[in-house]
Amino acid sequence: MKTYIIPIVIALSVLSCSKKQEAEQPQAKKGFELSNTMLHSISLAKVEKKYIEDDYNFYGKISADKNSYIDVYPLVGGNVLSVNVELGDYVRKGQVLATIRSTELAEVQKDVSDAKTDLVVAQNNLRVAKEMYEGKLNTERDVLEAKSELQKAQDQMQRANAVSTVYSVKKGNIYSVVAPISGYIVQKNINKDMQLRSDRSDNIFDVANTTNVWAIMNVNESDIDKISLGMKAQVSTLSYPDKVFDGKIDKIFKIIDPETNAMQARVVLDNQSGLLIPESKATIKVTSSENTTALTVPSKGVIFDDNRSFVIVYKSRTDVKIREIKVLKQVGDITYISEGLSEGEQVVTNNQLLIYRSLNN
Repeated sequence: MKTYIIPIVIALSVLSCSKKQEAEQPQAKKGFELSNTMLHSISLAKVEKKYIEDDYNFYGKISADKNSYIDVYPLVGGNVLSVNVELGDYVRKGQVLATIRSTELAEVQKDVSDAKTDLVVAQNNLRVAKEMYEGKLNTERDVLEAKSELQKAQDQMQRANAVSTVYSVKKGNIYSVVAPISGYIVQKNINKDMQLRSDRSDNIFDVANTTNVWAIMNVNESDIDKISLGMKAQVSTLSYPDKVFDGKIDKIFKIIDPETNAMQARVVLDNQSGLLIPESKATIKVTSSENTTALTVPSKGVIFDDNRSFVIVYKSRTDVKIREIKVLKQVGDITYISEGLSEGEQVVTNNQLLIYRSLNN
């Protein structure tokens, strides 16, 4: 009986030691892996090589395009019968802005009437001269003189009609002030029942076409060397702070205003949307490019910790690493890198701080 007990005891002892060793053996640590939720919440950006740019901010205002800004003057004096538009209204070319009753139009109408009469007389005289010449009752010189008088009458008729067209003369003594271009009424100096003098030198309307507008920026003397023609510009206004309007510097006015000690530069902007309002305040950011290149990442992907800069480099959901970088410079949304990354690598630009903390724990 004892012969069988010893092997059993030995076997149980060996089995017990084996289980104890398995329990004491450390488990292999599982590598970091992005969860499905985190994987779908991150954004990636490639490391790209770009020319180094510099940004400068200036202040200014939106102005109507002076090439599409027309002063409207009354061609005659008289009593204002009606004003059909208000400040800020949009008008189309040829639209009647105001009507004026003027006695000056009677003279214009008389000139047209006299020109018509003279033309009819000259035509009849030429016809008679030709008939008499055919009957040998006058000379060829008489016919030529009649032709000359007809030409003078025709020229006078053309001049009278041209004046009548300019004054928009139709019937009666009513003169219509019409819009010379399509645009907005940006100035109005006329009211119903106003008496306009014929020698008035002030305009009564200003019409501005704001399809294109200007951003006029003030450049301090110390910043003049920072701008040049063709520089890219991004314009924002207080009215729409979240919207950016792109353009380029197309004119630099080489004159310094003695009151502001600043020079002005102009950026032409497309304003088909009509959001840019003349005289509104604007911030203009201009960008210049250097001749050297550097690797870049979006600024939002850079983590600043303990006076050092880091990014999260992503290769796969199981290959995500923290990488320290050396920042060359940051210009707005772009950060230029001097060390730590290679072109074509991908960095995390959204929720990267959560990953950074997880990898550091």
